[in-house]
Amino acid sequence: MSAKTSPTTGRREIAWPSVITVLSAAVLISAEVFGAAFAGGWALAIILPPEDFFLSMSQDTWAHILQAILFAIGVFVMITFIRAAQRVEPFTRRA
Repeated sequence: MSAKTSPTTGRREIAWPSVITVLSAAVLISAEVFGAAFAGGWALAIILPPEDFFLSMSQDTWAHILQAILFAIGVFVMITFIRAAQRVEPFTRRA
């Protein structure tokens, strides 16, 4: 009987240049994404007054709701960006 050989499991180390590159890009992009979410929620609250949707809601509450929705979309965008960037710039490599 032949013994099954397991694939060599080499030691993995963190590729710091790749990690720093991706994190730096993530900081820059997140500033743009979340800034746009904040400004977009405020602008949409002015364009689409709450009277058109909910009669008993104030303008400020409506703006905060829209900002929260756009912020959640921004979190999804950032998670997608980090995952895609990790495929291009792997965070680990074999030692």
